[in-house]
Amino acid sequence: MKIKERIEFLSKPKPFTAAPGQSVLDASKEMSARNIGSVVVTDAENRVVGLVTERDLMRRIVAENKDPSSTKLSDIMTTSLRLAREDDNVVDWLRVMSNERFRRLPVVDADGKLVSIMTQGDFVSYTWPELLKIMSDRVEQKLGINNQHIWIIAGVLVYGIAMAVIMAAV
Repeated sequence: MKIKERIEFLSKPKPFTAAPGQSVLDASKEMSARNIGSVVVTDAENRVVGLVTERDLMRRIVAENKDPSSTKLSDIMTTSLRLAREDDNVVDWLRVMSNERFRRLPVVDADGKLVSIMTQGDFVSYTWPELLKIMSDRVEQKLGINNQHIWIIAGVLVYGIAMAVIMAAV
């Protein structure tokens, strides 16, 4: 399935963006007001030039005792980003995000302009039901039985353990 076909993509509000010269304090206040964990830093043409997350704020402002009112986003933003296209495959990106250990993926159009930002959670919401269905179908084919309720419970347990491991690693 393509990113642009996902309900999460279609229903997301416009991503919060800021210019590289905006103060960390102003961006942080807006992130807090919107209850979001990141800001996409864009240029005048809405092309992605960086990303600042809550983790960046902790590591590059708080831990280094920097003044957020005088520090610019460009001073702390992550610039080596992976960018997706609307026509990219959801599962391919979930694999990349898991392997490379990042949780936010800006999505750009053919001109490289920001369209949306997808999170690992957005992609997991797609793959989780699909994986349960595949597993249930295979068990039914091999055993000739349909115990979906058992597989759903087992799947929820496996998912809970996997999320605990992922969160502990991050």
